[in-house]
Formats: sequence, C-alpha cells, structure tokens
Amino acid sequence: MSKFLIMPLAFTARQKIDLVVQDNAGQLPDYLLQQERVVGAMLDPEKLTSLGPGSFKYEVTSFKVFQLQINPVVSIGVKNTDRQIRMFVTESHLDGLGFVEDFDLTLDAILEAKPSGLEGEALLGVTVSQPQLLRLIPPKILESTGQSILNGILLGIKARVGKQLIVDFNNWCKGN
Repeated sequence: MSKFLIMPLAFTARQKIDLVVQDNAGQLPDYLLQQERVVGAMLDPEKLTSLGPGSFKYEVTSFKVFQLQINPVVSIGVKNTDRQIRMFVTESHLDGLGFVEDFDLTLDAILEAKPSGLEGEALLGVTVSQPQLLRLIPPKILESTGQSILNGILLGIKARVGKQLIVDFNNWCKGN
C-alpha cells in the first residue's frame, strides 16, 4: 500500500465586469428578470438547455489538457433578487472521462443593474483528483494549466456579455 496521499487539484479564476449602458439603463432590472433570455445571451445558447424555471443544463466548451479531452457538463441554478441575477452550479460532471469520479466545478456569478449600466463578478473553481494518466506531471503545473483554462472560460463569457448581452438587451427594449 502506498504511503503517498494524492491530494486533489484545485484552481480558481475570478473576473469582474463593468458595462456602461448608454440607452434604456432604467429597464435593466426588468431585463435581468428574463432568466432564459439573459442566460442564453451570456452563454452559448447552442449548448444550453432549459430544465424549467431557474434551472439550466450547460455543456461547457470542451478543451484538451495534456492530450485528455475534457467535456464538463453543469446544471446551473439562476435566481433573481432586487436588480440582480445570480447564476450558480448545482451539479457538475465530466463526459467522456469515466476515470475521474470526484470532479467538482463551482460557479458563483452575479450581474447587477446599476444606474450607469451593469456590474458583475464571477468566480469559477474546479476541484478534481489528479487522473492516473497525469500523475507524472507535477501538481503545480496542472494547477497553473487549470487556472489558465478557467481564466480563458471567464474571459470568453465576459466578452460575450460585453457584446451579445448588450445587443440582446437593446433588442428586448425595442420589443417592449
């Protein structure tokens, strides 16, 4: 029996956003109540499935880590509070990697309507055991790679919010 304890890998990324909204900023609180519309504008709607009010399944864009194809699938809960929409992961797993049983992806993202526009912050984290295939790679290298991937995911969402969400908000305003 091995005396070495394999510690799980853990990495996080955080991103803030501050969007000035020129027109119709007063309608932002009402827009944020349109959960399916807002979540669909923030994430790739092709990979998003509504499971009912305040609940979605999302297939995160797959990526490769040291020749392993990673396909995270998450269930996302969405809640509205005064002038805010909050998204959080309720369940997560990896498709196609049966040998990783203790994968845990966390997300806590808030987008808030302010008089000048939208402010938000997202924290994304992963905890996972080091897969057998990657045991020869030092954990620090795997963690820095994982952190880089999470930062890339959040930057992609931030770019999408900065473009697609504003376009969708303006279209929603025209229809109201």
